Amino acid sequence: MIEFKNASKSYKKNNYVLKNLNLTINDGEFVFIVGHSGAGKTTLTKLLLREEKLTSGTLHIDKYKLERLRNFRVPYFRRQIGVVFQDFKLLDNKTVYENVAFALQIVGVPKKYIKERVPYFLSLVELADKANSFPSQLSGGEKQRVCLARALINKPNIIIADEPTGNLDPSLSYDIMNLLVRINQITGRTVIVVTHEKELVNHFNKRVVMIENGEIVADKSGGYGNAQEI
Repeated sequence: MIEFKNASKSYKKNNYVLKNLNLTINDGEFVFIVGHSGAGKTTLTKLLLREEKLTSGTLHIDKYKLERLRNFRVPYFRRQIGVVFQDFKLLDNKTVYENVAFALQIVGVPKKYIKERVPYFLSLVELADKANSFPSQLSGGEKQRVCLARALINKPNIIIADEPTGNLDPSLSYDIMNLLVRINQITGRTVIVVTHEKELVNHFNKRVVMIENGEIVADKSGGYGNAQEI
């Protein structure tokens, strides 16, 4: 479970990017975080990844109290979170298989298990036939699928997708979002999608948390509805 309580973040005195946030996301939920550019979405993501620390309040993710988490424990905490980025962050000199396997290698997973797990997750994102391809040989949608396999490979409890469709054509955007929904349903992982794409949000009819000027102004199920444009 993810729980913000009276959580605030400021970078300068009395200049709050997030103000008195109270938000609970239960295990297995699929949640869209929406808002205009500058609303506080990026800061929220950084707090979830413990790239930033709260100025006041609390943030608990499962057993971890992030406002108290010591720096040496941060890498262990982050292993339970898989992140999908807008700009892919793939290693150009490695194949699809090697890009996904690398996420296991850096945490010391034995080769035997790497050989078992990588093909499974490539199949899950429908890229088994691209295992030996390099990023330069992939479409944008395929690159994002590699990122998703890489995010899933360590079996995290939470998937955070930060503007995952920002660099994709509309049709590919729906493909990636359908895949995230499917993974949420199949694996029971918590999925948090940070986006500003209203049509995409409405199409998938999930819980939507809207942030405006650092505050939660709406938290509802069933899409963004007829409220003002994101």
